[in-house]
Amino acid sequence: MVVIIGCGNLLRRDDGVGPLLIRRLWDLGPPPGVRLADGGTAGMDVAFQIEGATELVVVDACRTGAVPGTIFEVPGEELETPPLQAMNLHDFRWQHALAFGRWLLKDRFPERVTVFLVEAETLEPGIGLSPAVEQAVERLARELLRRVGNDGDARGDHT
Repeated sequence: MVVIIGCGNLLRRDDGVGPLLIRRLWDLGPPPGVRLADGGTAGMDVAFQIEGATELVVVDACRTGAVPGTIFEVPGEELETPPLQAMNLHDFRWQHALAFGRWLLKDRFPERVTVFLVEAETLEPGIGLSPAVEQAVERLARELLRRVGNDGDARGDHT
């Protein structure tokens, strides 16, 4: 099973890219074998959504200075952040959840984790994505559905 989790804050404009991508995937219709989850801003929820997945995809916003709407694809292990001792759970993000999930689930942790980060134009308070990020959501939604195909194989091996 492939699990796609969209993370972000719907009240901070482009930071809502993850949850809005999940809504778009629901509208387009995910194939069997794909579970969609709105991870919102609660990193701990991400850790509990991944059990049973062979593949995990996380989508969130980023600020790197690139052109707004740029989509970055990064192997999950490059972004895992081990939880710090005495960490406040309000600061527990999906990067921590990946490391926590790997520790907790051990051999039941997904074999493959991919993170898609979408360059934000604005993270100011407000509702709705900027036009460039909205277009990126559409491109990414269609690309993810192409990859998972009808058989739920996110690697695109449709044999």
